[in-house]
Amino acid sequence: MMPSTPIADFVRRYSSSGTARLHMPGHKGVSFLGCEPLDLTEIAGADELYEAEGIIAESEANAAQLFGTAATYYSAGGSSQCIRAMLLLAMQAVPAGEGRPVLLAARNAHKALVYSAALLDFEIQWLWPQGQGGSLCSCPVTPASLRTRLEQLLRQGVRPFGVYLTSPDYLGYMQDVQGLAEVCQSLCVPLLVDNAHGAYLPFLPGGSRHPIALGAAMCCDSGHKTLPVLTGGAYLHLGKNAPVPQPEAVRGAMALFGSTSPSYLILQSLDLCNRYLAQGYREKLAASMAGLDQLRKELNMAALGCCPVPVALSGPEQEPLKLTLDAAALGRTGQWLADQLRHCGIECEYADIRNVVLMFTPENPPEDMARVRAALLDLLEQAQGALLPEDIGPAFAELASQNKQVRSIRAAVLSPAERVPVEQALGRVCALPTVSCPPAIPIAVSGEEIGPAAVALMHHYGVAEVAVCKE
Repeated sequence: MMPSTPIADFVRRYSSSGTARLHMPGHKGVSFLGCEPLDLTEIAGADELYEAEGIIAESEANAAQLFGTAATYYSAGGSSQCIRAMLLLAMQAVPAGEGRPVLLAARNAHKALVYSAALLDFEIQWLWPQGQGGSLCSCPVTPASLRTRLEQLLRQGVRPFGVYLTSPDYLGYMQDVQGLAEVCQSLCVPLLVDNAHGAYLPFLPGGSRHPIALGAAMCCDSGHKTLPVLTGGAYLHLGKNAPVPQPEAVRGAMALFGSTSPSYLILQSLDLCNRYLAQGYREKLAASMAGLDQLRKELNMAALGCCPVPVALSGPEQEPLKLTLDAAALGRTGQWLADQLRHCGIECEYADIRNVVLMFTPENPPEDMARVRAALLDLLEQAQGALLPEDIGPAFAELASQNKQVRSIRAAVLSPAERVPVEQALGRVCALPTVSCPPAIPIAVSGEEIGPAAVALMHHYGVAEVAVCKE
């Protein structure tokens, strides 16, 4: 059955009704950008996002059915709003008197997690990347290492109110969510997933790889990252094992961190996306994935013999809609490769010292993939005797060993701060995390003493200044 689009239908009816708009917003439906006739507020019949009982609740129920969740809630404030609400709900499930709330989180978390800790005043225990290599964006966690760490904390009398993972990460790496969820369920700790980059995962041709389908208690999806949703449109999804499933509690948590004037343009795009997902999206997605898989094979075949490493990351852990390129194959930096692609009319999502990330969806025309193929094959023909860049894996190990939380995240974020050159930050306390977006992943977290490894990594990633607490 084709899902209804109640929000979009209501707005279009109202827009064409000729009703005198003696309410907000101030443009009164007059076109300046062109979208104003469809831009409404919470008038009679339009429902209310944080007390939804009408058209918004109906649309959210449609989304829950499509995504295969116990419940789904809309956000017009991006995944950041959903992350904060998700963490609050997990905290609310902890019995009173259990001491200071503690979250166990993989270190490659978006700064939204740090700001959530400041707002909600909880402590974070970090899961650090393991093995060789290393990237600010990735922090692989195995079920065995998670179990070891959780059991260690439990023996110390610390029961985290949740385990927090980012999957997929910015480079497209996907955690073993099913295995990690099984560990969390066995130890009665909810698994919370930042799935901002993976809204399309329920619709994969081989079956859903969405965190909720794999056992997560709650997760967020950014609809606008990979689906045809306006920027800021996101979902908070609850699984059957969500710690606080009551709708009034969930809407209250979302309201705490959301605007009282949510964008009805964004809500309409979330609403219309339901019909898009039900109208042949799986087939479109499968075709895009097949094209990208073939492109990876072509690029890596062309790189054989002239490059020290494959140019396109691939494998079962790799997110299917990201084309992640290793510029080391060309003996260059990711920023250099991004510039070369830009000269060819290709704008990437993200580039760092080694990696370039290109994000595809079924909405990219075939010409886009052809342009990428031609540009990269031409660059590969010029690759000769490339050398691998410095392995920064040890720097992350040093960062973990030097990690020293000297103030709470909340105290550091709210304290008076000053920006200083990275060279002068050694031994100072990090205030607001100093990161670019993308990837918005802190090297030093608020309240941590900035050590030599953090300074080295800041230099590596081109961070020139850092905000530190005033002494």
